[in-house]
Amino acid sequence: MDEILKELDIEPNEEYIARIKEALGESLATRFIDYTRIKEMAERAKEYRLIPEYVEEFFKKTFAKAGGKFREIKGGFISIDFVPYEIRKIAESVEFKNRYGEVMKSYSKATFDKDIAFKNPDAEFISFGHPLFEALLEWVLKNFKEEAKRGAIFKDPSGRLNGYIWFYIGEVKDGKGEIAGRKILAIYDDGKNLREINPAILWDLSPFNDMRVNLNDVPDKDKLLPFAIDAVEKYKEEIAKERNRQAEKYGLKSLDYLIGKLDVELVELYERQAKGEKVDLPIRNKEEQKKRYEMAEKELKKEIEQEQSLSISMPELLTVIKVIPEKNEMVEDEEIEKIGMEIAMEYEKLHGREPEDVSKENLGFDIRSKGKDEIRYIEVKARAEEGDNALTPNEWLKAKRFKKQYWLYVVANAATNPMVYIINNPAENLKPQEKVEIVRYVVPTEEWKLKKREVWRK
Repeated sequence: MDEILKELDIEPNEEYIARIKEALGESLATRFIDYTRIKEMAERAKEYRLIPEYVEEFFKKTFAKAGGKFREIKGGFISIDFVPYEIRKIAESVEFKNRYGEVMKSYSKATFDKDIAFKNPDAEFISFGHPLFEALLEWVLKNFKEEAKRGAIFKDPSGRLNGYIWFYIGEVKDGKGEIAGRKILAIYDDGKNLREINPAILWDLSPFNDMRVNLNDVPDKDKLLPFAIDAVEKYKEEIAKERNRQAEKYGLKSLDYLIGKLDVELVELYERQAKGEKVDLPIRNKEEQKKRYEMAEKELKKEIEQEQSLSISMPELLTVIKVIPEKNEMVEDEEIEKIGMEIAMEYEKLHGREPEDVSKENLGFDIRSKGKDEIRYIEVKARAEEGDNALTPNEWLKAKRFKKQYWLYVVANAATNPMVYIINNPAENLKPQEKVEIVRYVVPTEEWKLKKREVWRK
């Protein structure tokens, strides 16, 4: 994607514009083609994609549970020494092989990162779509689908959540009967209010096994259904908006331009014919070409109409989990966190950037801040005084993924005498000393104060 975007960073000349007009039509050939939207889409994909570390952790734990054997090898790769027969058996069907390929008994060198795989052609890239990964997913569904439906109990180390999270599948189809969109919805129920949250919140919770707490007291799920339906309707509106934009910009306008261009050329040919020139063949060719375009326009209009006729399916309940707030020194103070966010946003504006609060989306960062030549992904940690700070796995792995684009803003003495300690690329510049129940990375006070890039006093 980076290479593609680099190629797109050009100032098109008149010859270039003419070539684009000829190939794609006027609607795609503006003086300055909209690269901004292309880059924004690439940035969003980078933010939302399931990062390789999560795929890797899932594979390793699940594969070991299935009886598979692997070992870490030099360079961050793994060697898969043994694929269980039960996994290989799933992949024996003709349908599976036609769709994904064959599952081998072993793989000498494998990685979960496509960039690493690209640089190492001898390594197997394991992710969604790979036959071994897909067979493993089938094994999980076969063995644990019903168990997962019964639900589970989790603790929230941040101390914020206390209630239930319902997971649904929302699906939207178009007039052709094809799936236009499918997503997992998560609805948080605290006993008083319902709100949609990012399903990725599950990554930051800790599995909790306590026989004194059970799921028998789960509230009536029927009360969630209207809210879930409304969430899928909103999802449908998002899809409709994008489809309308694409149809308007990239479909009919292009054909209109090409038909109009042929009309101009035909008028010239008719004039030459009237003067006695032998242009019957060019006229016939142009007329046939125009008919093809007009037929294509008619078919496209019909197709667009079908694609824009969207309907939702009834949301399918996947499971429900109960979340219990955990009481420890890492519990976040919402008021202090709010102050910290306000201070961080103010700092960004003072430095000429445009910050956007995305803390509710659970993306692994709190602020997306756009400057002239950069985007900062900022995680804000606020303390009433000073003290250790805990990062969730989602935050830490996003820091590792974004590297120099990722920033940690620690707001110390937030309520009294705020000072912002700014750390760039925390994944490489900080060394968390402790991991709390596998769901928090603790950065000691002396570590973030020592490794700060700059300090700003409010």
